[in-house]
Amino acid sequence: MGQLVSDVTQILDAKKSNKQANNSRLEILEQIAKDEQAKTNLVKKALASQRAKYGAAGINASSTSAGSVLKRLRDETEQPYKDKKQANLQKLKNIKTNKKTNLLKTLLSRFDDIVG
Repeated sequence: MGQLVSDVTQILDAKKSNKQANNSRLEILEQIAKDEQAKTNLVKKALASQRAKYGAAGINASSTSAGSVLKRLRDETEQPYKDKKQANLQKLKNIKTNKKTNLLKTLLSRFDDIVG
């Protein structure tokens, strides 16, 4: 009877662990979505500000040098978010779920011990 209790406890612990892993995954995915939105807003603001400065100075933002500056500005603004996204994706890979234990298979493999 002790083995049966142990098996059931192991399965319940595995389910709890899987639920925690799923919650962690959801939190990381939500954080990635929030970061993407923040990045988009920040890039738009930075580019709009720079375009306004160019416009006030009489520089056409579609020129090659102005386009290069805007591209560099966008890349620099996005870089911390790219790094954070990579870290979050690595966290997702590191979250492990327990292999599901099948109670019936466990019981059948120990049937002689349980009955005998």
